Amino acid sequence: MIKPDFTQQVPEDLGTVHFVGIGGSGMSGIAAMLIGLGHKVTGSDLRDTSNVAHLRSLGAEIFIGHDANHLGNPDTVVVTSALWPTNPEYLLAKERGIPVIHRSQALAYLTGKKRVIAVAGAHGKTTSTGMIITALLELGEDPSFVNGGVIAALGSSSAAGSGELFVIEADESDGSFLHYDTAMALITNVDPDHLDHYGSLEAFEAEFGKFAQGAREFVAISADDPGAVRVTGLLKDKRTITFGRAAGADVRLTRIDASGARVNFDLEVGGKSLSAELSVPGEHNAINTAGALAVLVGLGHDAAAALQAIAGFGGTERRFELHGEVRGVKVYDDFAHHPTEVAAALKAARAVVGDGRLITVFQPHLYSRTRLMKNEFAHELEQLSDEVVVLDIYAAREDPEPGVTGALVSDAFENQAKVHYVPEWDDAPAVAAKLAREGDFIITMGCGDVYRMCPQLLAALKA
Repeated sequence: MIKPDFTQQVPEDLGTVHFVGIGGSGMSGIAAMLIGLGHKVTGSDLRDTSNVAHLRSLGAEIFIGHDANHLGNPDTVVVTSALWPTNPEYLLAKERGIPVIHRSQALAYLTGKKRVIAVAGAHGKTTSTGMIITALLELGEDPSFVNGGVIAALGSSSAAGSGELFVIEADESDGSFLHYDTAMALITNVDPDHLDHYGSLEAFEAEFGKFAQGAREFVAISADDPGAVRVTGLLKDKRTITFGRAAGADVRLTRIDASGARVNFDLEVGGKSLSAELSVPGEHNAINTAGALAVLVGLGHDAAAALQAIAGFGGTERRFELHGEVRGVKVYDDFAHHPTEVAAALKAARAVVGDGRLITVFQPHLYSRTRLMKNEFAHELEQLSDEVVVLDIYAAREDPEPGVTGALVSDAFENQAKVHYVPEWDDAPAVAAKLAREGDFIITMGCGDVYRMCPQLLAALKA
């Protein structure tokens, strides 16, 4: 992966913009907004995805594959930290002296002088951001936003609104979340992750402390997550609004029933008791609601009206997303890629599947994360799934590590009869389909490209 050069000055006018890796969840939203503002946008990506197709429909010129000939003659190049330093488009842009900026710098450029609500945390960012956006629209606001996933009800991950608010999902993986002029911050949790970048838990939490301290108006932060509690202790002279189950939380969850396809729960805010039911499952979504509500209350909205507005949230793509059903077997996809997320997603699925079984097709993401968390992944997958198919690692921004494969996760299972390590992609759909029977769920899981297997799984079930 490349180390972002945040010393590169962002041009006053980005002009024609070329995105290297334009199909990514964050990059595609930024590109769409720039097209809407009248910029000519070009880009490249490894695969022809739905994000790429959408951007083409908006007028972007996009090449598949990375090649120096794809660069063209842009005024600005936008990259992500996931880029390899040998990328030919990146190298040619640097050689020609074209300004190369990180995607967080492009997003900061878009936010301009608006009041930025930045959502950060190891888990729950995309959903919490989507909840805030959905609720603000329902409450009569017209925010701009860039989310890390498509909001189902809006069919988009970004839009330019006429209001003063700009809601963004802020990425902590490379420290780039420090580069926004944040007015209001939401920290969903500070569960350890990205230690390959930060080096230690202390450094990881210290960076969140800087992010929170930099919020000019207030910080909404978990009162339950141990890391978030430690970060709260680092803050000085900062307005905080806490949320969670903890007795002293400002937005306090007093009851959660996540036993069915819809989660319902009770909250206490400012001495008032409120209740809500979401159209999405899972205890984690009740917690995400509490965080989003903390932001809306901090903005001055009535708690009851804000909670009702959040309740209309219908989910985002790649979060327990149904792709189809064949022979009574439903095929879902979920973005979970950290042990805590895997547990939350599978608990929600367990509540929905009823008497059926869960067959999880898990794609580990990053060599370092797999090496460091193999036992945690194996524990959650084994405890909450009936059968598990483990794929090989989606490498993304790291060089391969000798001996680190998906087998590290499967070998860590206590009950080897429940796990099937299938390193060859093309073999996995048939393995999973053979395990399934009527009433079961097959769930692809990971933040790589495992979602692309869903059509193959449906085809294997038909066969």
